[in-house]
This record gives sequence, structure tokens and C-alpha cells, in this order.
Amino acid sequence: MATLGANVLTLSDWAKRLDPMGKVAMIAELLSETNEILQDMQFKEGNLEVGERTTVRTGLPTAYWRQINAGVQPSKSTTAQLDEQCGMLEAWSEVDRDLAELNGNVSSFRLSEASAFIEAMNIEMASTVFYGNQSTAPEEFNGLAPRFNDLSAGNAQNIIDAQGTGSDNSSIYLIVWGAQSVFGIFPKGSKAGLQHSDLGLVTVEVTAGIAGNRMRAYQDHFQWKCGLALKDWRYVVRICNIDISLLVANSSPPDLINYMIQSIHRIPNLNFGKPCFYMNRTCFEFLDIQRRDDVITGGGLDYALVDGKAFYSFRGIPVRISDALTEAEARVV
Repeated sequence: MATLGANVLTLSDWAKRLDPMGKVAMIAELLSETNEILQDMQFKEGNLEVGERTTVRTGLPTAYWRQINAGVQPSKSTTAQLDEQCGMLEAWSEVDRDLAELNGNVSSFRLSEASAFIEAMNIEMASTVFYGNQSTAPEEFNGLAPRFNDLSAGNAQNIIDAQGTGSDNSSIYLIVWGAQSVFGIFPKGSKAGLQHSDLGLVTVEVTAGIAGNRMRAYQDHFQWKCGLALKDWRYVVRICNIDISLLVANSSPPDLINYMIQSIHRIPNLNFGKPCFYMNRTCFEFLDIQRRDDVITGGGLDYALVDGKAFYSFRGIPVRISDALTEAEARVV
């Protein structure tokens, strides 16, 4: 397992750090419990107020064989810079004071409502990590699917076609998280993770009934500034066009294990960061079914215990469930 870099942390790591008031919000821990990708996704403070500017090498210098008394031409490497943008995900909660005070425990009532907002933002953020597309939604950040969505593109070697057709496809991703591969970002000078502001009891204008009516309400503000930086595309592999109908019907189903083996061999160095597989529950279920014969014959998928928690691994790489991965993807061509 790779060691995390000094400037690349998970949300759980950031949550352990005290804010200027000496307090730690528990929200980041709640997020980690409800979405497995946040247990793995490493975060780094961006070097821009709106995100991260990454520099990648695009070409190597030329080396020559030379003869005595014959020189060679000088050469150089080439680089390119890419700006990754962050997005701002926000939500407001306003609970009528009299409603919140009905059961005599305002704090518990507000926490139950806040939990729903946390889960909603968590689901939206996880979905954006995969499907965010600034071309169609400029307020979002670019996720992985739009970056690995063309079988003839320069990164096509890391897009594995599972041969599914129609519009009921899904994908499996192998991601190697790391400071030099792919990582989450938050704007320079801001805070990592979902931030919660308890604004207490305020007067709000309501839209129900007569316009302009006021009432006293408990107000909460939730904000999450986040983006995704893909510094080296070679450390992400997308297995696309997984036909869900064929998988469920078990009629010439895609061989998930075979495709996962292929994806491992597309990664230059698995020790470059923290590798993890991500798939939805349907793919996870049928991977479990397909793995039975492999386990009997000594295949690579097994159970393991880490800190008392059972999890799947494939060839030593954790396999995570992400409900954000849909079963309604169009065919990637």
C-alpha cells in the first residue's frame, strides 16, 4: 500500500485537523460512512483560487548515437499546463421554529433534517466525480466519464469496451489515487470537505401562502467546494459498455473478471498511488457470482479483514460499491 503524500489527504484526514476555533465538524466522517469512494479519494489544496494548475510532460528529449568527431543535435522535453476547475455545491435548510420545537428536542430534530441534506449532497458529489461535465453544466467540475468517453481518443488504451449496446450500460473504474495521478482538489485558501454553518434562529420570507410572509426558522447552510484533478490519465481505466440486461439475464454476460484483469495491465505502476475498483451494486453482485469458479480454482478475488471490516479485493486491489454509477449509460464509441 502506497504512503500518502504530505500534501494529499483523505477527507477523514482533513476532518482530524482543528479549525481556528479549535473544533472539528463530524460531517466529513458521516460522508465517509455513506459513500465508499470518499474513503479512498485523496484531496489536495489547489494552487489556484478556483482550482489547480497541473503541469504534465508531453514529450521526451531525443537521444542520439554519435561517432567520434561528429556531434549531435540538442533536444528538449516538452510540457503542457492544464487548469482544473472546482465547483460549489450548496444547500439551505430552513425549519419552522414551532415545528422543530414540537418534540422538545430541537437539536435532534435539526440533526435528522441535516442528515438528509448531507446525504443529498453526498450523492450529488459522487455522481459529479463520475459524470460532471462543464460543457453541458458549466457550474460543475469535469468528472471521469467525459474524459474517458471516446474509443479513438489519445487515452483510448485506458478505455476497455465490454461490447454492450443500447442505453442500459454501466461502467467499472480502476483509479489509482495519488498526488501525481488523480486526486480531489479544493480552492486555495478554502477548507476541504462539506462545510456546515448553523445560522441559528432567523426570520425568513416564505413562498407558501401570501408572498412576503415571514416566519421564524432555524437555518443551516451547507457548502462543498470541490474539483477533480487528473494529472496523469494513465492511472485511470474505464471498463465501459457493460450491458446490464445481458448481465442480469446471464445470457452471454460480459466477463467482468476478464475485463478487470485487462484494466490492471493498463496501469503503468500500481504502486504509484492507492488503487481501487469502483462499480455499482448490480455489477458488484454479478462479479460475486462470477467469482465463485475463480475462487474454487484459485482466482484472485477474495475476502479480507482490515480493521475488523470485511471487504472485497481483486488481485489485492479493494473493490468498492458506488451507487453513483448508473445503469443508463449510452454506448461509448
